[in-house]
Amino acid sequence: GTGKSTYARALAEAFGLKHVSAGGAFRRLAESFGLTLQELTEKAAEDRSIDEKVDGMVREEALRGGVVVDGMISAWMAENAHVKICLQAPDEVRFKRVAQRDGLSLEEARRLTLEREKAERERYKKYYGIDISDLSVYDIILNTELLPLEANIKVLTGVVREYVRFKLEG
Repeated sequence: GTGKSTYARALAEAFGLKHVSAGGAFRRLAESFGLTLQELTEKAAEDRSIDEKVDGMVREEALRGGVVVDGMISAWMAENAHVKICLQAPDEVRFKRVAQRDGLSLEEARRLTLEREKAERERYKKYYGIDISDLSVYDIILNTELLPLEANIKVLTGVVREYVRFKLEG
């Protein structure tokens, strides 16, 4: 609901990189098992191998380099990432976006989002010792409601472009 995949795709396109989505991998895994996203989330709470499978897929791509990775714990997994970005949005904005994306009522999107996020927080703490509310791992934190999509993309590409100019090209 914050726009992780949307912005990651835009950054990947802007810099000629590949986009890798942990959420997309999780959704594909759910489909391959014939489960809904909610059902796989519940199963993952009891079966660590599900997260390990998704993490392995994402880590393998990230290690190849030349990628923009989006995912809830990608900032912790990709220690060598040049720029770590956290996207946020107010709850009601996220619920509305999820409802539109997934064809749900606003109330259903709210319920499912809160359930999924609670399960993810607990799972990442239990399996990895990661507190996803700790934002200190990020270089940039952006509220995606602040500006329209294209303006936010300009902000993010501008920051990454300047990082490349000052840190990588020297």
